[in-house]
Amino acid sequence: MRVLITLACSECKRRNYTTTKNKRTTPDKLEFSKYCRFCRKHTVHKETK
Repeated sequence: MRVLITLACSECKRRNYTTTKNKRTTPDKLEFSKYCRFCRKHTVHKETK
């Protein structure tokens, strides 16, 4: 039931990270504060398709 998802930077919109999530336990979109190497700072990364 785990699905591979992509995380995109909320500022520059680049897709930097991939991770997995369980759709049954977390049906909403994930958000993490991660480092963006293009912005050169920590930004919020949101789940994209």
